[in-house]
Amino acid sequence: MRLFVFGLGYSAGVLARRLRAQGWHVGGTGRGGTVAFDDGVAVLAELAGATHVLSSVPPGRDGADAVLAQYGAALRAPWIGYLSSTGVYGDCGGAWVDETAPVGHGRRSARSDADLAWQALGARVFRLPGIYGPGRSAFDRLRDGTARRLIAPGQVFSRVHVDDIAGGVIAGLAGMPGVYNIADDEPCDANAVIEEAARLIGVAPPPPVPLEQADLSPMARAFYAENRRVANGKAQRVLGWRPRFPTYREGLRDLSATTSPTSDSAAPPTLNADQR
Repeated sequence: MRLFVFGLGYSAGVLARRLRAQGWHVGGTGRGGTVAFDDGVAVLAELAGATHVLSSVPPGRDGADAVLAQYGAALRAPWIGYLSSTGVYGDCGGAWVDETAPVGHGRRSARSDADLAWQALGARVFRLPGIYGPGRSAFDRLRDGTARRLIAPGQVFSRVHVDDIAGGVIAGLAGMPGVYNIADDEPCDANAVIEEAARLIGVAPPPPVPLEQADLSPMARAFYAENRRVANGKAQRVLGWRPRFPTYREGLRDLSATTSPTSDSAAPPTLNADQR
């Protein structure tokens, strides 16, 4: 089997390693890729031989999906997948949301348009919430001093471990085209994650700060303007997928085995699904 990935970065890289261990040939564009995105000859040659194609590339600043714009006509593989974002649901006031909910009314209208365009191609669309994993977790933010506890009553977030994204896509290799939320089982206050990470590595959590007093970037403030709980039941029922880390507790315990307050691992913030 041959998988070609547009945007072979953090999340897709974990998937690539797992599939290569199973004997797959995996190529792609991006940081871990084998060809340049703008090398049309090389990309078209890869697409011609691919049995599976996955895009992990979000819309650009102009709102366009570069993959569809440049290579959409060449996407003829039997299996096509797209890593989307649960941000397409917008603000749901903290309510549970599944794949039947309307999209396009949130702050990510371009992402919603791309999501729908990939569906029209018959893709398996995997909608992802905040992504965490090795080098991109609450431990790393505690280590580098960027962790925050913001007082935002009633605010909850869903999240997913990067290994569970790979597991969801692998489960989807044999699944029907459609939309699948890939998230853990327990949306919660972001502060709970910081507090548990601090407890596991024996450091003090940062002091709580009212949201309105926090010096947040426009992107971060917009992030806190949306509130929802993402349901993953369809992926479990239809694909037979089960999260290896059903809550942040299991995920943090696993990560804590290789994390310390003085770890030298890379430490960018937890990704949302537009920063994979």
